[in-house]
Amino acid sequence: MEKLAEVVGSGHKAVVFSQFVMFLNRAREALAASFPDLPRFELTGMTLDRQKPVQAFQNAPGAAVMLVSLKAAGTGITLHAADYVFLLDPWWNPAVEMQAVDRVHRIGQTNTVFVYRMVTAGTVEERIQALKADKKMLFDRVVGDMSGDFDLSRHFQSLRTLIELSTPEAEQ
Repeated sequence: MEKLAEVVGSGHKAVVFSQFVMFLNRAREALAASFPDLPRFELTGMTLDRQKPVQAFQNAPGAAVMLVSLKAAGTGITLHAADYVFLLDPWWNPAVEMQAVDRVHRIGQTNTVFVYRMVTAGTVEERIQALKADKKMLFDRVVGDMSGDFDLSRHFQSLRTLIELSTPEAEQ
């Protein structure tokens, strides 16, 4: 709430993501108590007309907050009027988080986008973040040094020959 107070206090728009709709409900209550006049919009899996809150948020003058469930943010929305993103709880799949952030950081975005991931120390979420960091490090070690012209198939030709099925005719 402290960081959000800074953000909306300076006239910025923010998108708040959570994978749990119940957590978004708690965030809505906290926003209403702390910022009663702040325009708030919501998008969850229960939202019937997804474009209505999206357009209202995009066109709202000044500061505003959009509460969005991660799953509802998967496809079909653009929220580039915002330049702050808050991820209230980490998702085990980093691609889901990136896709959510991409709702804000899209074509048409003219501002730098700031992303805040809220992680409580000593929780499962903290361990999920560590696991994601390990997976990224492994990926970078395996694929990181490959440039755009890198042909992976050249380096695994022996593997290819192991898995290709050969016919007796091909051996003659």
